This record gives sequence, C-alpha cells and structure tokens, in this order.
Amino acid sequence: MDIVNPALNDYLLAHASPAADDVLRDLAAETRQSLPRHLSMQITQDEGAFLALLVRLTGARLAVEVGTFTGYSALCIARALPADGRLIACDVSDEWTQVARRYWTRAGVADRIDLRIAPAADTLRALPREETVDFAFIDADKAGYPVYYEELVTRLRPGGVIVLDNVLREGRVIDPAAQEPADKAIREINDTVTADPRVDSVLLPLRDGVTVARKR
Repeated sequence: MDIVNPALNDYLLAHASPAADDVLRDLAAETRQSLPRHLSMQITQDEGAFLALLVRLTGARLAVEVGTFTGYSALCIARALPADGRLIACDVSDEWTQVARRYWTRAGVADRIDLRIAPAADTLRALPREETVDFAFIDADKAGYPVYYEELVTRLRPGGVIVLDNVLREGRVIDPAAQEPADKAIREINDTVTADPRVDSVLLPLRDGVTVARKR
C-alpha cells in the first residue's frame, strides 16, 4: 500500500480533532485565493491538529516557529498554548504575515504571538541560550533547516519537542537525481536528527513528511 492514498484525504481530515472552525477555514480560503502559487507553504488541517496536540502533550508555554507564511500553523500552535503562553514566530515577509495578523486577532490569540520579521537565523541566535523552549516548529526555507535545528535544539528543554516539516521533499530525498540545495539540506538534516544523541526522533509519513524529535 502506498504511504499516502489520495482517496483517503477527506476521511483523514474528517477525523482530525479539533476540526477546523470558521477562522481556519477562512484563512485557508483567503490563502488559496490570494496566493495560489504558494499553497504548498501552508500546512493542512490535520497537520495543524497534530501540532496543537503536541503542544498540549508537552505542556508548552514557550514555543518558536520558523516560517509563518499567512499564519495557519501559528494559529494552531497559539490556540494550544495556555493563556499566558507565548509563540515567537519568525518570518521575513511583512506582506504575508499581515494576513496572519488579521486572523490571529480574529481568533483572540494575537497577544500570545510575538512576530519577528527578520532572517530566522538572526532571530534564533539572539534568543537566550538557556534551555527554555518547550516546542518548536520548522517550516521555512529548506536550505536553512540545519542551522535552525541546531539553534533550537540547544535551547530546547529536556522533554521539549521540535517538529520539522517537508522532510520527504515529495519523495526527492530518495531520488539520486534530486540535487538541488534544498534536497541536499533535507537529506543532511534527516541524517543529523537521526544520529543526534541529544534527541529521540521519528520521521512520519504525514503529508510531505514530518519529523518529531524529543530532547532527552
């Protein structure tokens, strides 16, 4: 059986909890309409539910996201945080994140999200080096994954979790002909996480591949 059977898509979404509400549906619809060429940058409903579940399971209070786009994943993460929790959201696009801000406000979680418009590597390096991060999500430029992972894992508390998206690269990770910088970077980070003695990890065939790593 194939890892992903397209015929199962609607069934999977119907069994993700919590289900998408009007805010998430409207955000996804606006992104589809206004940025159709960039739809692959937005996570799906079931992946958003998965992130929210992990945030709750870890009891996270401080989360970091690398790659915000129009804010769907940040909204899912922020909703799962306690009222006094905080999400540091890293992105370089003021245009795309303006969409995000509107929906965060509508959902009542804007006060939990600290959006920082700057190269993510710079934002992460400026964070305190203490192990205070509870949860992190990396879904940005693939060539930057090795840097983002290293900056975050050193700041992750024991028992904290890092999630990396798009780690299968639509199957390109096992295609010898796929030699773009992004392909090489994803292969590198997949091997790095697997061999990293600081974490326990699993690579899941969720959508385009999701790695979940828990700091020991």
